Amino acid sequence: MATFRLQGSKVLAVSVTGDAVKAKNGSMVAYDGQMAFKKMSGGGEGLRGMVTRRLTGEQMEVMEVRGQGTCWFADRASEINLVTLHGDKLWVEASNLLCTDAGLRTGTTFTGLRGGATGNGLFTTTVEGTGQAAITSDGPAVVLRVTPQYPLQVDPGAYIAHQGNLQQHFQSGVTFRTFMGEGGGEAFQIRFEGDGLVYVQPSERNTIGGDL
Repeated sequence: MATFRLQGSKVLAVSVTGDAVKAKNGSMVAYDGQMAFKKMSGGGEGLRGMVTRRLTGEQMEVMEVRGQGTCWFADRASEINLVTLHGDKLWVEASNLLCTDAGLRTGTTFTGLRGGATGNGLFTTTVEGTGQAAITSDGPAVVLRVTPQYPLQVDPGAYIAHQGNLQQHFQSGVTFRTFMGEGGGEAFQIRFEGDGLVYVQPSERNTIGGDL
């Protein structure tokens, strides 16, 4: 299995010894050793995944990196966060997924009616299995705990990913900006209930469907 380590907060070093990783196309900034690169289609596997991506716009360009040596990855100076999976599942916005162990399964899942981030539809990318994944954020990500006693409301523009036994609901008519007396924001928020972790970033992406 590949070894993931951060060099600073914005560069990911991945050491491979005959195995492989999958990474966002164009994210490699350097490598040493003997490497082979193969462009793949991402956001889902097989015909079902391909149809889902075309219908929803949930798509990412992915490359497979295989060989002996070290690769360094970065994405527009974004902060990089490592997530370790032990047979569980991570839900993540496609634009925030940087790199995964090749053995992790990726796909798409329906998350309900929402405005969503620009370029994202009604589906979210999933990563499942045992291994490591690297996700990006605009600014240092914050990991928030959700328990049955303490549900969490999240601005959809700040949402990156979540994992655990969580139920996701979209609430309309109330916005974070409404509380501050400002308009022009999302007319909905995401509510998480259950037991798990939610990753949010300190900067909002532009969203569409804010008046839904």
